Amino acid sequence: MRSIGEYLRLYFMIEAQYIKGRMQYRADFIISSIGMFFSSLATLGIFWVIFESVPDLAGWSLMEMVFIYAFYMIAISPMQILFDHAWQLRFHIQQGTFLKYYFRPLNMMFYYMSEIFDLKGLTQLAVGIVLLVYASLQLNLDWTLIRIALLFITLFSAALVQISIVVIASCASFWVLDSYPVLGLAWKLREFSPYPMTIFDGAFRFAFTFIIPIGFVSFYPSQLFLRPQDVSSLIYFSPVIGIGLFALTYWVWTKGVNSYTGTGS
Repeated sequence: MRSIGEYLRLYFMIEAQYIKGRMQYRADFIISSIGMFFSSLATLGIFWVIFESVPDLAGWSLMEMVFIYAFYMIAISPMQILFDHAWQLRFHIQQGTFLKYYFRPLNMMFYYMSEIFDLKGLTQLAVGIVLLVYASLQLNLDWTLIRIALLFITLFSAALVQISIVVIASCASFWVLDSYPVLGLAWKLREFSPYPMTIFDGAFRFAFTFIIPIGFVSFYPSQLFLRPQDVSSLIYFSPVIGIGLFALTYWVWTKGVNSYTGTGS
């Protein structure tokens, strides 16, 4: 059984080769990065339009919304950068090319996901970091060592939640011929993440907290830094939810891998 160190070394080797290949098409990288930059800023335009009409959104100010959105962008970047190959799973299964992943002495999820490193996602990550710093300065947030540690813990947990939601949806392709509607829905639901859960009614708030926990991608963690006096006790379960949901995702992935028998042709 390989150690974590060996997997890290293999991962960097695989990604180095992938990046070298992608850099052969630099124009594509530049254009896609510019597109990602402007699409990342599009939601800020929506916020600006909203706050031109109303003074606050369910009690949240524009700059607080920018902070929540920045947290969201950073939290979803690992999914975009490291797990983007989840989108191609349905094609590999339909075409029978998924069989090749059975013939390497490596963890199959690691082997499959490491084949793609989405470089343009780095642009999204950079924009998120800049916006988080800017919003923190505007809000005069005091970043102590404890709060910085909490930021990394909550970002890690939020990233696991987003990764789990998308990957577990992609695993539907092991059992469903056309799994895109499932995957597409899971990805579209992330668009609710940058908004305060308090703007939704009881049914949606319950669903976004306990069924498809997108509230843990940005809103609940952001409360720790924006309004610690009003923070929900749910946020303290964030690491448990992130790790638990990823463990469930890995179990579903393993079940799917074990049930796959090829195209039959």
